[in-house]
Amino acid sequence: MKTIEIFTDGACKGNPGPGGWGAILRMGQHEKEMSGSDPATTNNRMEMTAVIRGLNALTEPCEVTVCTDSRYVIDGMTKWVHGWQKKGWVNASKQPVRNADLWHDLIEACHRHKISWKWVRGHDGHIENERADKLASDAALAVSKR
Repeated sequence: MKTIEIFTDGACKGNPGPGGWGAILRMGQHEKEMSGSDPATTNNRMEMTAVIRGLNALTEPCEVTVCTDSRYVIDGMTKWVHGWQKKGWVNASKQPVRNADLWHDLIEACHRHKISWKWVRGHDGHIENERADKLASDAALAVSKR
């Protein structure tokens, strides 16, 4: 299995508002930058979309380390999702899980890979996180000007 690192971030100009996502895929010394936007979204949706798009860009099963500053994404995938699945996609307050569509997409994107989740502190000088943040912010800014 190839070993890949994916660095992701999401941004929103207003929450909700125009948003963007950024991802950097790294295998050894090879890198690929990706980004995209949504004219009306939330920051959490963009954080999730960055990971989904990064994973879906891989053409074969890989050993992947996902580096993100989103506790929402990491906790969702490592702590909460199993309970949501067992309870029929309702949360502890008996309300429908927010962003369930993207949680389903993220679960699907993870299936064929061996995933390790790594939290990094945002806006703290982590080079790849800062680059992913710029990709996401630039995409959000571009869509907000349309």
